Amino acid sequence: MTDHRTDPPVSADEVATLRGFLDFHRDTLRWKTSGLDAAELAHRLPPSSMTLGGLLKHLAFVESQWFSQVLLGEPLMAPFDTADWAEDRDWDWTSAAGDTAVELRMLFDRAVAASDAILDAALADGGLDRLSARASSQTGERWTLRWILVHMIEEYARHNGHADLLREAVDGTVGE
Repeated sequence: MTDHRTDPPVSADEVATLRGFLDFHRDTLRWKTSGLDAAELAHRLPPSSMTLGGLLKHLAFVESQWFSQVLLGEPLMAPFDTADWAEDRDWDWTSAAGDTAVELRMLFDRAVAASDAILDAALADGGLDRLSARASSQTGERWTLRWILVHMIEEYARHNGHADLLREAVDGTVGE
């Protein structure tokens, strides 16, 4: 498993630093799931039902949720837009077992590319202080793009810790 990640910049402006850390964590997930087939991506480490394939699909969903749905107020990308969330609120996690490794990686990369395009446009139209179209159901406040980027970094960092353990359970591969 070769590490092709690019380290975030050590001396850059706020946008470059935030994007650098987000890209680093996206690449960390790609690294932790690289070279695995569908059965390996579906491997569970009991008692958890979490899988590496589930992580790929969940983070693709999170990308679409925060950038498309929350920031822009637009629908989720396919297949999340037609999932029966009322029937299975963990659909992103559970449905991953039925996907091929190629499908999971393509979905993740498509979600990241869509998010990056949205991010580019949002930075050009309001920058980090741009407010989301949707508001918090708890506070009624709208999120800044800065907050969304920090949250995405946090989401990836937390799940990449899970990916470390899951990957080691699959084939003994360890990394940072």
